[in-house]
This record gives sequence, structure tokens and C-alpha cells, in this order.
Amino acid sequence: MGKLIWHEYARFVSITASVYAVWAGFMGIMYRKYFWDFVGGTLRDPGGIQAPASAAPMIAVIVKAPVVPIFAIVVGLLLLAIENPLPLIKSTGLYRSLVLRVVLLVTQFVLTILFYQGTNAAVYSFVAMCCYTRAIMLGEEMKEAKENRGRGGSA
Repeated sequence: MGKLIWHEYARFVSITASVYAVWAGFMGIMYRKYFWDFVGGTLRDPGGIQAPASAAPMIAVIVKAPVVPIFAIVVGLLLLAIENPLPLIKSTGLYRSLVLRVVLLVTQFVLTILFYQGTNAAVYSFVAMCCYTRAIMLGEEMKEAKENRGRGGSA
């Protein structure tokens, strides 16, 4: 059997998570719901669960003005541009950095876990983040990164 190459597996999971995050961001703009409203919420007969007063800041940035879903879309598109890679990005250090991908996945995870439509994207982001972390711990390097290291111009 072959040896699992963690960063390649993480790349595919990250692409899936990012596409899902972009889609969930658009759905989160149309159908606004704060996911964690059940924690301390009140169940009303007409209206369902209503978030507690302590969740007012989150309600403001998710339901009233969809700032969090918009940022989730931006981070998802940025990750897609790095993971898929655009020709402009492929010859830069952004593409070679596995640590940058982990940081962006953590950001995507935090943003998508907050609104209802992004929970699956958050799970996939967490899995990709763990796989990239494992690749970093094993000292894996990308084939393309070895080829374009130290080149100043574009490919």
C-alpha cells in the first residue's frame, strides 16, 4: 500500500470546505440565523427559540447585518484561490505556505461555526486544518514548492 500524503488529502478537503463556506455564506445572507441561539434561549409558542439577551452582539453581526457570512465568503474565496491555485499565486510564497493555509482554515472555521448554514463547512474546515497540521508535523513539502523555491519571476 502507498503512503498517505497528508497535504494532498488536506487540500481536497479544504477545497470542499471552502466551496461549502462560500455557498453557506450566500445562504446565510438570504436566510439569517444565529446557530448558537439554543444555548440559553427561550422557547416561545409562536416563534420557536429566541436567543438570550447576551447574544445581542452576535445577532447584530449575523442576523441584522450579515457581516459574518460575508467574511466567510471572502475567506472561502481566498482559500479557493490558494488551494486551486491561480497562476498568479502559484509562483509565490503564499502557495508554498502550509501554515498560512492552517491560519485561513482556522479563520474560516470560526466564521462558519457562528451561523446556521455554515456548520458543515466548519466541520470540513476543522478536518482540513487537522490534516495540514499533521502534514506540517511530518515535515511534508509540496512538489511544486520544491520546484519554484527561490525563483523571483513568475512561471
